[in-house]
Amino acid sequence: MALGEKITTILNGTIESIRSVIPLAMTIEKPSLFTQPFTQMSISVLIGMTGDLRGRLMIEGHETIFGSIGETMFGMPLEGEMLESFTGELGNMIAGNLATIVFQKGITIDITPPTVLVGQTKIYGFDKAFRVPIHFENKGELQLILTIDNE
Repeated sequence: MALGEKITTILNGTIESIRSVIPLAMTIEKPSLFTQPFTQMSISVLIGMTGDLRGRLMIEGHETIFGSIGETMFGMPLEGEMLESFTGELGNMIAGNLATIVFQKGITIDITPPTVLVGQTKIYGFDKAFRVPIHFENKGELQLILTIDNE
């Protein structure tokens, strides 16, 4: 499978995973290519990928959107350390589901444990990066970021 096909499969698989993990109405914009650095403003979860495609999956947004998702999923508001822990676990659920989805399409990836980033952070060290804004009705927006390392 060509690199472009792998990237498309990973992006589509991530969107499919987000739709199955997060029980909220959402609108997903088209992916856009961007260059280094990526500046994260509030909170995000970063998960490394190895295997047939090397890179990182990052889900970034304001604490309020992660809090709204957590409250929808668990029925109680999350803040502080619980919100940070939930953000990591949400990323883990999405990436784990992604690995299963793309395996069924012929791509094998392994994922690293989630790393939660809080505050303003700049991300460097990738060859290509794609951003997919995801809007949650009356809740806010997440940025799905997929970075690709040199093959």
